[in-house]
Amino acid sequence: MASAPIKTRLSTPEEAVAAIAYQSSDVVVSVQPSLASDSAFSSHLKQLATQKTPGLVAKSSDAVPEILSVRHNTDPLLSVFTPIRSGRLVSVTTPSSILLPSVAHLYKLANFPVVIHVALTPKTFPDYSAITSIRNSGWTFLQSWSLQEAHDIALTAHALAIRSGKGVIHFFDPSSGSSEEAIDLASLDVIRSVLNLDNVRRFQSAPISGTSIYADDGRVAVVSDQPEPLATTAAAPVPSVSASVAPASPTITSHSSVKSSQQSAATTPVIASAATTIEPSAPVVSSQDIYKYVTSIWSQLDGLVGRQYAAFEWRGSPKAESCLFLFGSDVTLFSDAIANAQADASFANAGLIVPRLYRPWLGAKLLEALPRSVKKVAVLEQVSRKTTRWGPVLLDVLQSVKSAAGGVETIVGHQLGYISKDTVEQALRGVFQNLNSDKPVQNLEVGEREAPEQSSEHGMEKPKLETAYTKILDQLFGTRAYIANSLDSDNAGISATISATPEFGFGSLLARKERRQKFVGEVKQAASSGQFATQEPKQTLAKWVANADDVKKSEEAAEDAVAKLTADDSQVSKSLLENKHFFRKQSLWLVGSDAWSYDLGNSGLHHVLASGENVNLLIIDSTPYSDRAAADANRRKKDIGLYAMNFGNAYVASTAVYSSYTQVLQAMDEADKFNGPSIVLAYLPYFGEHDSPLTVLQETKKAVDIGYWPLYRWNPENEKKGEANFSLDSERIKKELKEFLERDNRLTQLMRSAPKFGGVLSEDFGTEIRAQQKKRAKDAYNQLLEGLFGAPLTILFGSDNGNAQSLAKRLGTRGRARGLKTTVMAMEDYPVEDLPTEENIVILTSTAGQGEFPQNGKPFWDAIKDNTELDLASVKFSVFALGDSHYWPRKEDRVYYNKPGKDLDRVLANFGATRLADIGLGDDQDPDGYQTGYSEWEPKLWEALGVANVEGLPDEPPPITNEDIKIASNYLRGNIAEELLDTSTGAINAANQQLTKFHGTYMQDDRDIRDERKAQGLEPAYSFMIRCRLPGGVSTAKQWIQMDDISNELGNETMKLTTRQTFQFHGIVKGKLKPAMQAINRALMTTIAACGDVNRNVMCSPLPSQSKYHRQVYACSQKISDHLLPATSAYHEIWLTDDNNKKTQVAGDAVQDFEPLYGPTYLPRKFKISIGIPPHNDVDVYAHDIGLIAIKGSDGQLEGFNLLAGGGMGATHNNKKTYPQIGRMLGFVSVSDVHIACEKVMLVQRDFGDRKNRKHARLKYTIDDLGVDVFKAKVEDYWGSTFAPARPFHFTSNVDTFGWAKDETGMNHFTMFIENGRIEDTPSFRMKTGLREIAGVHKGEFRLTPNQHLILSNVADEDVPQINALMAKYGLDNLAFSALRLSSSACVAFPTCGLAMAESERYLPVLISKLETCLEEVGLRQDSIVMRMTGCPNGCARPWLAEVAFVGKAFGAYNMYLGGGYHGQRLNKLYRSSIKEEEILEIMRGLLKRYAKEREEGERFGDWTIRAGVIKATTEGRDFHEGVAEEESDEE
Repeated sequence: MASAPIKTRLSTPEEAVAAIAYQSSDVVVSVQPSLASDSAFSSHLKQLATQKTPGLVAKSSDAVPEILSVRHNTDPLLSVFTPIRSGRLVSVTTPSSILLPSVAHLYKLANFPVVIHVALTPKTFPDYSAITSIRNSGWTFLQSWSLQEAHDIALTAHALAIRSGKGVIHFFDPSSGSSEEAIDLASLDVIRSVLNLDNVRRFQSAPISGTSIYADDGRVAVVSDQPEPLATTAAAPVPSVSASVAPASPTITSHSSVKSSQQSAATTPVIASAATTIEPSAPVVSSQDIYKYVTSIWSQLDGLVGRQYAAFEWRGSPKAESCLFLFGSDVTLFSDAIANAQADASFANAGLIVPRLYRPWLGAKLLEALPRSVKKVAVLEQVSRKTTRWGPVLLDVLQSVKSAAGGVETIVGHQLGYISKDTVEQALRGVFQNLNSDKPVQNLEVGEREAPEQSSEHGMEKPKLETAYTKILDQLFGTRAYIANSLDSDNAGISATISATPEFGFGSLLARKERRQKFVGEVKQAASSGQFATQEPKQTLAKWVANADDVKKSEEAAEDAVAKLTADDSQVSKSLLENKHFFRKQSLWLVGSDAWSYDLGNSGLHHVLASGENVNLLIIDSTPYSDRAAADANRRKKDIGLYAMNFGNAYVASTAVYSSYTQVLQAMDEADKFNGPSIVLAYLPYFGEHDSPLTVLQETKKAVDIGYWPLYRWNPENEKKGEANFSLDSERIKKELKEFLERDNRLTQLMRSAPKFGGVLSEDFGTEIRAQQKKRAKDAYNQLLEGLFGAPLTILFGSDNGNAQSLAKRLGTRGRARGLKTTVMAMEDYPVEDLPTEENIVILTSTAGQGEFPQNGKPFWDAIKDNTELDLASVKFSVFALGDSHYWPRKEDRVYYNKPGKDLDRVLANFGATRLADIGLGDDQDPDGYQTGYSEWEPKLWEALGVANVEGLPDEPPPITNEDIKIASNYLRGNIAEELLDTSTGAINAANQQLTKFHGTYMQDDRDIRDERKAQGLEPAYSFMIRCRLPGGVSTAKQWIQMDDISNELGNETMKLTTRQTFQFHGIVKGKLKPAMQAINRALMTTIAACGDVNRNVMCSPLPSQSKYHRQVYACSQKISDHLLPATSAYHEIWLTDDNNKKTQVAGDAVQDFEPLYGPTYLPRKFKISIGIPPHNDVDVYAHDIGLIAIKGSDGQLEGFNLLAGGGMGATHNNKKTYPQIGRMLGFVSVSDVHIACEKVMLVQRDFGDRKNRKHARLKYTIDDLGVDVFKAKVEDYWGSTFAPARPFHFTSNVDTFGWAKDETGMNHFTMFIENGRIEDTPSFRMKTGLREIAGVHKGEFRLTPNQHLILSNVADEDVPQINALMAKYGLDNLAFSALRLSSSACVAFPTCGLAMAESERYLPVLISKLETCLEEVGLRQDSIVMRMTGCPNGCARPWLAEVAFVGKAFGAYNMYLGGGYHGQRLNKLYRSSIKEEEILEIMRGLLKRYAKEREEGERFGDWTIRAGVIKATTEGRDFHEGVAEEESDEE
């Protein structure tokens, strides 16, 4: 019966080979450049596997073979041992570069039926020495030279491996069939017949014992007693020429003795063929057996498809007297040239013979194929690296012909170079001229040594990001750094494979050390030689020689020595200056990859460690954490760090630049100073060369946090100083490292010295505890319910934002009140195997992203969606789903509305479960949100359970609100102080999470690693964000250094300059929270009221151009900030106490415990004030609860302020009851009264703001509800005064002006670009280090701008050159950015903000980079367009006022808004909803092109979008949702 058709057109040799390997294997090991970069084989293999194309051999349930992708430099043949021993047929597709490094494995695998398909490299000019170097490894070698041959010989290789039980290597030049037409894959019937599936099944049914790849299993491949398969037609004779061979001996024109190469008859006893019964008496498979098997297979192929093959194949006249024996790539090129030769050509009528079966070498078959007329043979070998004087193929041919009686008189070897169609005739003339000469030259080179340059294939795999570590070496050591094996170094023709080994690099370093020692001797000799022109160099050189081995002193002396030698200008001086780099004691480094972690690379590391030499190894591990589970457990990747620490004489560090830049610096510096071998392990995970830094960052964080890649330093010299050898720089360590430390009580010592790690050191990475946790929790709860009488009810929830969880818990409480035995747990914690035993189960799930399950619901769904064994006939269920029918506005996306709940309802019913009640759908668009649908669904559930009418139900307590928390907190104390002492968790309770905001800190967790920690059974990676209160954003240089210290020592080594002009720290763990607060207060700053329902940081335009005026306005911002500060002493009690719990009075005495302004419940919501100084609206004065516009009098002094009230940015997607709003003008107020006026506005909000609905609690809603006039009257009533009429003012911009500016006093101010406010060091941009160095010399101030940039303020003229030099040194003076980038801003969003729905700070720079090409094309590079991005609609980066804004809707999806005013005076409006990058780029490119063409003189982008009809203008917040460009449909 014919098999189902599959895709059969094959265009390349690799495709043909992959198709055959796929059909003929259980497992295909695909060797690739990287796991993200396909090889020519793997792309086809993966396509077949993705399409679920069945194979003929694979015994998996769906007959799809396993495709195991392995990087080429990670010892790929290790992946073969386990599957082949378990009775699974394995093939390998690989470039030839892996063969020589894998020779030890080849010997051990030779008698397994493994097939290795080898594409020879380099592709343009293959090097066959990869084959000749392993010719005696015991394998059978077959080769092909065309597309069709690659197909047929691949099939031959698999059939031969199965038949003989021995390994077969099929090698070919991948470019040989590149110009041929596509061919058809042989029919499956043909493949099935040739493979002989009976033999296949016998092997698969008999797994082979043996566990170690390091020992001989003592088995042999033996001759099968199975009959040979019969060809469908009479076997064709093997092509050969029969002729009697004259008794003449061939001559070789050299007197050197030539050793014959040994035939590789298969005699190495390793493993038996599973195609036979293993008997000690069975004969071992011999060369003749191999020949018999392969000719039988070829006879069968001939009968089936009509194509003939032979061990040696002759092309040309049967009467030829001369011939070529070709061992190289382009056979057709030579045969065609000979066939088409002119009659008078020296090579006319010559023949060509090629070995199809290269090993075993069958000399007798060569003689059979060679016409007896042949007298002279020219052997052409495409072998670039010979291990003997004579080419290996020449030796084979010579031995075969010499040992037989034949007519061949002369055999001449040639080294074949690159030959093209244009040069082949010339090459042949040279070969035959040499062959026919009286004294032929042996080893004559024919053709070019190198092919034309093309892109490299598999060299040392160096991602673009890998330069991160070498850049740090350059930064640390400068010209002292010497990297022995840098990829751009000249290794004098040594192959990349060899030069990439640790042995080669180590030898280079030793040679470098010896050369420097020689140089020291030369300097010493020169100093006493008297050959200098002057006496100056002598003393200097003597001083240098005395300190040559001291890094610091030799560095100092080197400068002087070079200067003196240069001035001396004598011959001896010139000679020494030729090697002047040796005057510095070089830091010697060898850079390697994780390929050295595998067995075949580890010996080189052993040499380095055993030598004790003072050299440094930097080993970069690039395996992504997410890929570690896919790695073959049998590949034996060693822990180099542990290996080196066990040696005892080496410095060892484990680092990750995307986790701790500072720790990398420290480790490299310590390694350089250590007198002995040092190994620095450097983590740089990447999937492909084009990975973004964000991907690398996320993978690094997962690996470090879980303990897969712990950060540590091990220094044996510390013992001499009485210090611990081991320093742990991250929290978790893996099991193997922990066991090492436990020896000699090292772990105990570590836990004593760092008790904060005690709770986590026992949590080994890789501990499988989740399943046990789930089961234990459920069983314990069931025991608790044993005594209850009601029906059981299991309630599961899937929740991202807490709504579904809250409903589930409330439902459980109500169920218990009705007498039911209720269990409530997250879907992910439920053991799915218990599902059929449930009586009643209810599931509540929210909707995430694009119709996806929330994170804690995915495991449950994944476990049941494709399950075929669940029988839920006895189970009753109901589902309630929470979603938003307008979240995805396009009709085609309506399917995403409540999709998880609908899917669950459908699948559970399909398993036979009975509905208690129809699915309930909660919709955020309903009048009461999801509660509308829920209130209809819950009564139906109680009715179905028979507990609807239960009397005497207790009253449910109302939910605890923020107002309850505040009033119960005793003026913001709560039990924060007690919770800070609890080391069992990194978190604090929900009430304290609200209260700590008032103290200036938010609890967060790292969302990059949230899922991974959950999978490991760990709580989220909790940490805290701290925000300073810094009125006007002015900091001293000393304070900057103190903030820098806090971020390095207590935070995540970065600082954020916020859109509210202050410092923000992230990644502060609970144990460091109090020290951080105290450090901030020691810097004479505070954090109180930086967050929470109080007046927050008061903003003020930094205005560098008007210094005196700025001081007056800035003084008002300080006055307002101080006046509205909360009065509670809780802040001092909690944070500023010493170890004896006594208050540390740092920034003033604490006051009594009452709140004269705020009262015990403070404000309904946050309250923000900003001060703008026309014409610059950089503070976005319209966006705040109070916006003050400074008014300058005719005398140039500050007169007062126009006061705007009721601006605010927060909103909720698709909830039209929420909206952003701009401030409304109340009037003018004098300088002396401004703080009182602000107070009264705030108090009216305190008393009339909505305290029931926090989404409606901001001042903007209070004013909109009351009306502006009524609100203004209340303020004036509280004040006892009235607002004067507003004064005229004019704004022109809300972006920063970059570069130097001079104020009216003659002082200078430099505004520098800080993208999105993030202050950090990276290997390519040491911004943080540079700013710290500037702070060390800067005599003025640092001013933080509302657009997240930085001003070096008040720099005197005489200090400008020094500041300029430092900025240039660190690249801080670079302003050559597009105006779009300079005008952009983004909030933090992922990974720390719990509200973020999409990326912001980490994505906006990437998006702008993709738009800048278009800006260049349309001439807008220098045109400012205000673009802002936030991860959610709460508006921290004030997106609603931007000309173009992107607000996160779901991961990777954004709402796009257009039409904001350039100087922040007008709100924008929704243009497109839920669009992704491709759509964003398409839309923006179109708009930018139109704007460039259609704009009027001076017209801004936001204004143009309105005039051009792209968007309607938003006049104020209440029409924000009206007339949007993409109206959201109500249809489902």
